[in-house]
Amino acid sequence: MTAFFFEFLQVVGLGLTMILPLANPLTTVALFLGLSKGMSREEMNHESLMASVYVFIILIVAFYAGSLIMNSFGISIPGLRIAGGLIVSFIGFKMLFPADEVANELKSTIVKDIKENNKQSIAFIPLAMPSTAGPGTIAMIISSASSLASQNTFSPNVIYAAPTCVFLLVSLILWICLRSAHRIMKLIGKGGIEAFSRLMGFLLVCVGVQFVINGVFELIKNYAIVS
Repeated sequence: MTAFFFEFLQVVGLGLTMILPLANPLTTVALFLGLSKGMSREEMNHESLMASVYVFIILIVAFYAGSLIMNSFGISIPGLRIAGGLIVSFIGFKMLFPADEVANELKSTIVKDIKENNKQSIAFIPLAMPSTAGPGTIAMIISSASSLASQNTFSPNVIYAAPTCVFLLVSLILWICLRSAHRIMKLIGKGGIEAFSRLMGFLLVCVGVQFVINGVFELIKNYAIVS
C-alpha cells in the first residue's frame, strides 16, 4: 500500500509538472480580468467554476480518446511526439518573447466578438480553450497517454487512477486562481505574471525540444527494426 501511494504521488507530481506550465493559470487570470469587466461577483464565480469544469472535461477526453483519434487518422506515436514537441516549443518561444501588439489585438478581437454576438459566457471560449487547455496541452496529454500505455515502469492501477487526479488538481488550481483573480493581480501585478509566463515559456521550450528528440529517436529505432 505504501509503495502504491508513493508511486501514485510520483505520477501525479510528474503530470502536474508537465501540464501546469502549458496550462499556465496565471495568464488565464489576466485574460479573465480583462473579459469579466461589468460582471457581478456571482457571475464571475460562476464563470470560474464552469471554466474549471470545461478544462477537466477537455483533459479527460484528450487523455482517454486521444489514442482512438490518432489511430483513426493513422498518426504514429513518434509523429505525434514530434508535432506536439514543435507546438509546445512554439508556445514556449511566444511566452519567452511575447509580441504585445499581437496579444493586445487578439484580446481586442475576442472582446469584440463576445460583445457583437451577445455571448453571456466566457467560460468555455476563451478561458477553458484555448487559454488553459490549448493545442499544446492537448498534444502533450495525447502523447503522454500513448507513452503510458506502452510503459512498464508504473503499475497499471497507478496509471489508471493518477491521470484523473492530475486533471482534477489542474482544474482545482485554475478555479482557485480565477476565484482569487483580483487578489493575485494585486499581489504580483502584471509584471509578475509576465515574469512567471517567461519562466514557464523557458520550461516549455525545454519540454518541447525533448519531445522532438524522443520522437526522432523512436522514429529511427522503428525504422531500424523494420529494415
